[in-house]
Amino acid sequence: MTSTSSTCTFSGARGQDLAARLERPVGPLRGAALFAHCFTCGKDLRVERQLTAALTRQGFAVLSFDFAGLGRSGGEFADSSFTADVADLRAAADYLTETVTAPSLLVGHSLGGAAVLSVAPTLDGVRAVATIGAPADPGHVEHLLDGDLEAVRRDGSAPVTIAGRTFTVGRSFLEELEQGDPRERIAGFDGATLIMHAPRDELVGIDNAEILYHAARHPKSFVSLDDADHLVTDPDDATYVAAVIAAWAGRYLPAAEGRGESYEGAGVTARNTDGFLTTLDSRGSFLVADEPEDVGGTEQGPTPYDYLAMSLASCTAMTMRMYADRKDWQVGELAVEVSHERVHADDCVECEHTDGQSTGSTACCTCPGD
Repeated sequence: MTSTSSTCTFSGARGQDLAARLERPVGPLRGAALFAHCFTCGKDLRVERQLTAALTRQGFAVLSFDFAGLGRSGGEFADSSFTADVADLRAAADYLTETVTAPSLLVGHSLGGAAVLSVAPTLDGVRAVATIGAPADPGHVEHLLDGDLEAVRRDGSAPVTIAGRTFTVGRSFLEELEQGDPRERIAGFDGATLIMHAPRDELVGIDNAEILYHAARHPKSFVSLDDADHLVTDPDDATYVAAVIAAWAGRYLPAAEGRGESYEGAGVTARNTDGFLTTLDSRGSFLVADEPEDVGGTEQGPTPYDYLAMSLASCTAMTMRMYADRKDWQVGELAVEVSHERVHADDCVECEHTDGQSTGSTACCTCPGD
């Protein structure tokens, strides 16, 4: 197990109980991240769960929650607004600060991306913000609403259909969508910004990413999500988003405790709580090892054999690069491939007991697949 998960509630800006989930990494804490879900979605969307797992493997505690009127949170969706969502993000940041530590990373999906861009400059300690398919103008959401919007403005509230589901929206929701502008806020943010967007996003066009990118200050990055849909429903796309954000954040956020120690005297600590999934800590860098599903693993990381092949391949590539640099050879990219076969019977022929005596058989071997 690489993280622990617990459900919790905290009070939103207007007093509603907001349902949340807090993921904590196993091992030293690197920092805390806050996640804002997409419009009318919730904290349990697949991409958000995979993102949480990726960040906790990097040593981050992650708080995600349902905005008021959605999921298990209290309140009515009809009373929601963009400003209220931003205020609830501040309340979530306060809760995370009291429970773990102040968030240093904010991640938002779709309208949640516009919300984290708006709140980031107001939260001390936030050093990086990442968005997924975020609109540059919250008012862009109006075209997703199928219903009588004039009735909403005239009567104060009315039912509309959003992605096949019916919600009651209020007048303040529409009015504040038209007034909210995350571009002005993000221009005042002095941390790092990552904009992720799919060029073929049919709900929030790629032009929104261009507008946000130009509004943000450096350091800023853009990553194309190619053929991904707006909700990132393909598991491979979700995995890619999670991996990229986790890797990108590492450049701008504090290193985990212990990272940067000299090599001399350093070692690796492996922690295993249940099953084959094992957390590895080497000088503050965290990895996981696992086994394939067909032998009882969960395939959340490379196998020990894979790590052995990685060490051989990386050592070979580094040695070749070092030699080429010394000779001043312009060799370009170096690629080393290492393959192996897992034959456990052969591996365990010389298996030793605690007394150091070889058994000459496989009797004492408990390798998966025997």
